Amino acid sequence: MRRALLTPLLAVALTGCSLLGQDTPCTEADADSEVTAVWQPADFGEPNAATIRLCADGSCEERTSGSPDDPFAALSVRLPDDIGVSSVAVRLTVTSTKSGDTVVEDSTQARLTEQHPNGASCPPTVRTATFRAHPDKGLTSPKGMKLQG
Repeated sequence: MRRALLTPLLAVALTGCSLLGQDTPCTEADADSEVTAVWQPADFGEPNAATIRLCADGSCEERTSGSPDDPFAALSVRLPDDIGVSSVAVRLTVTSTKSGDTVVEDSTQARLTEQHPNGASCPPTVRTATFRAHPDKGLTSPKGMKLQG
């Protein structure tokens, strides 16, 4: 009888309070709401052949296309922490670093996806969207993008 009583008590002690209705604690991963463009630098030719400019919700960021030896590159535009909308205007401009000519110009509405990096009931709640910056097609889906050279 004594062993029968100790076994359930030991099980409760080893599993902590989760059996008593307590939620698991939140992790502390940080994240930002943002729109991101990813690309394969080799698609743009030689090293830093283009300047990629990405604008979202009125803010812009830019960088060069990178080394063709790198499997992929990315650029993100941070959105306000409290952004409550489900979509934002996005604009991509790709300019040749040699000539200054615009190679690609594209715009679309980004449908933002709600993310909970620490679990559904834990902060922060962020909203994100990701596109591929394609040298011929502009802003496309990153699905199926090969991330190795």
